[in-house]
Amino acid sequence: MPLIRNSYGKGRVRVMRVHRDAPRHEVRELTIQCMLTGAFDAAYTEGDNRSVIATDSIKNIANIVARDHVGLDNEGYCRALAQYFLDRYDHVETVEITATETKWTRIAVDGAPHDHAFTLDGNGRPLVKVSASRDGATLVSGISGFTFLKTTQSGWEDYWFDEATTLKPTADRLFATAMDASWRWAGTPASYPQANAAVLAAALKVFATTYSPGVQNTLYLIGEAVLAAVPEIAEITIACPNKHYLPIDLSPFGRAFDGQVFTPTDEPHGQIECTIARG
Repeated sequence: MPLIRNSYGKGRVRVMRVHRDAPRHEVRELTIQCMLTGAFDAAYTEGDNRSVIATDSIKNIANIVARDHVGLDNEGYCRALAQYFLDRYDHVETVEITATETKWTRIAVDGAPHDHAFTLDGNGRPLVKVSASRDGATLVSGISGFTFLKTTQSGWEDYWFDEATTLKPTADRLFATAMDASWRWAGTPASYPQANAAVLAAALKVFATTYSPGVQNTLYLIGEAVLAAVPEIAEITIACPNKHYLPIDLSPFGRAFDGQVFTPTDEPHGQIECTIARG
């Protein structure tokens, strides 16, 4: 029976490019599908894989091209990725690259866009909880999945080491999280929307402008800042997964890691939680 058509490739290749040649960093996070057609029929009809470029190699090529073209816009990167296959593999006839971007917007600190701290576009889901009885009521506001990152000014060092420890210390890492936070009201603010906005502004200012020795310390400092900014809040509970962006080892391809190309991953993640209340 005839083989009418075929294509193959690699899907859901996640790449974060951080262009950090200047104090003002640029971030571009893509999820990529790369599909090839060409002289691959024998792999289907004969089980002959000699012409097949392994899908793991396709993933590696996406990372190599990302490292070599950190500063290109997404369109330029995808064109360069497609051209890489056409230039190196004569038996590849067509390359189809589909890339979707996870958009990040600069955090505004005191009205100015920050150089290396960002929030996710279309960010967070505000929430309200009321517990009421004839004896009284409590009101809690909050937000779920409020996502932000910074490309520097974060580290993780001097933690407990034993036979199970494999993680290497670092004084400079990418820090990203999707925060769930709720704050219990002790009084009524002049405007709930304005007070809630002040909570997020205080949290993001701490995140963007202070060095983080660990998620734990950053959460505590955020809680302190929120209570100082909004006096009607009695306490705030914060839960933050440590969303990992893993450095990609390109040394097998003659390229050093210099904080510019990462693999985004959500699972497994560190889960850090705390509650900060007025004394």
